[in-house]
Amino acid sequence: MTNTDRKSPWILARSAQAAIVAAAVADVFRAAAVRDRYLLHTDASPDESGFISMVFPYLMTLAIVVFLVWLARSRRTAQELSSQAPLPSRGWTIGAWFIPVVNFFVPRQFVLDIGRASSPSWEQGRGTMLVNLWWVAWIAHALVLVAGNRLAPESMALLVVAEALMIAAAVLLGLVIQHITALQTAAPGTTVPVAPLAQA
Repeated sequence: MTNTDRKSPWILARSAQAAIVAAAVADVFRAAAVRDRYLLHTDASPDESGFISMVFPYLMTLAIVVFLVWLARSRRTAQELSSQAPLPSRGWTIGAWFIPVVNFFVPRQFVLDIGRASSPSWEQGRGTMLVNLWWVAWIAHALVLVAGNRLAPESMALLVVAEALMIAAAVLLGLVIQHITALQTAAPGTTVPVAPLAQA
């Protein structure tokens, strides 16, 4: 394996981590600016919230694309390391994120499956815990955001909770990316036995 082959998974992983954190931080500023615009009616807030609201979709789209590229690459590597592992197809790995209701449950299981196929030490390590914490933070963020928009759109408390969960989910996803990439690059060119599938 060449030096470029060893570096490329980390380049993709670092790009995904940076894009995810940038999108999360932009979302915090967007939420705060939009709230100021509607509650404080300051002269500066419309321009500020408009600019941030314009930039945020681009950053979020970039984060989604780079993350899904990393996920597809990790699925392929996991399949190479453990050819008998029950991994989803590349299309289903990506497509499940865009199907309503399905995207509340299935993508988490896919990430767990990729982790288990990447190393026999997955279940003995912190991988499953990181994935579960990330998923809880992400789903909780979505639920709080919906509840806040429908029940109390002017609530500062719900805004703070939603954005704190967004940042937590971004950090935890960054750790998940770090963990899976480290496991996969630790044993290049070797075959990893399929770890027993524990109940998630």
